[in-house]
Amino acid sequence: MTDANTGTGAGAGDEYGTGRVVVNRVMSLDGFIAGPGHAMDWFGTYLTADTFPEVMTATGAMLVGRGTYDVAQGMATEGTPYDGGAQFVLTHRPPEQPDPHVTFLTCDIEEAVAIARGAAGGRNLEILGADLAAQCLRRGLVDEILVYVVPVLLGDGVRFSPPGGLGRIDLEPCGTTRSGAVTMLRFRVRKAA
Repeated sequence: MTDANTGTGAGAGDEYGTGRVVVNRVMSLDGFIAGPGHAMDWFGTYLTADTFPEVMTATGAMLVGRGTYDVAQGMATEGTPYDGGAQFVLTHRPPEQPDPHVTFLTCDIEEAVAIARGAAGGRNLEILGADLAAQCLRRGLVDEILVYVVPVLLGDGVRFSPPGGLGRIDLEPCGTTRSGAVTMLRFRVRKAA
């Protein structure tokens, strides 16, 4: 367990960057990862790249769903940077105008995870997007889930996973860290024997 005030102790530091596939979620206290209309501007007040720098350092690549990519592009034009290593977007519809900072993949999800994980260079692969994360969890491709709980109630929006998107998945709590007003909960995904 980590120290709730300093973020130090077991679970901090090098333990984050060991080539894992990690679902990262910022979540309101009432369980939403995005507000109405997929709005994600509400968490920028609480969470920046400096809030948990060990997570950013441990991330070598990101695999993102197309909807999350589109929302993040809108945030980038509003001054919120979207960064975290090599970026891949898994989609059935690549954009007409290429993005020089992103590789668009149209392959199977297992292949997409393998490609992005290879690009991570031994560091973690971060999975972003509710539907994409649910698909990865269903197929047993995820090692850990990091949930950043921020002190806000949204009342409506996008849940952790789409309705009917997941069956039961057992998790093992492996760390809690607090930075300012944000509490990060860390879970290992229990793999079937």
